[in-house]
Amino acid sequence: MKSIMRLASAVALVGALALQGCANYSTSPDVYTANASQREETVRFGTLESVRAVKIQSNGGQPSGLGAVGGGALGAVAGSTIGGGNGSILTAIVGGIAGAVAGNAIENGVATRNGVELTVRLDNGDLRAITQEQTGELFRAGDRVRLLSSAGTTRVTH
Repeated sequence: MKSIMRLASAVALVGALALQGCANYSTSPDVYTANASQREETVRFGTLESVRAVKIQSNGGQPSGLGAVGGGALGAVAGSTIGGGNGSILTAIVGGIAGAVAGNAIENGVATRNGVELTVRLDNGDLRAITQEQTGELFRAGDRVRLLSSAGTTRVTH
């Protein structure tokens, strides 16, 4: 009964940490925050010079550690239920390490999205590069595009 309570507690902790990690900052040109809506934006027009596929990491490239901690805790609890005595301690350690590695890999995978780096030659001749999340909108060199800029954020659309 005691091990079931430990397992349930660990699952609840990991679940809470996982939900916290679901808070997502979108770099999509199609997503506006409530604060960004109904604000005037500067509109410029230009022609795409180049389009390059990139990966965008929403965590700034640095894992928060929540995946590793949560996976390690869950793995350790699950491992401790196997065997008895010293065997239980060993399986808890192995389970904790395996869980931490798996949790870290999952966190990194969830935090990475497909993006595009768009280099635009503005109508005034200036050159700008904007990186944004890849959406259903396909961009090709030579496309006419518009740049919507406000408060340091620029979005590229057709």
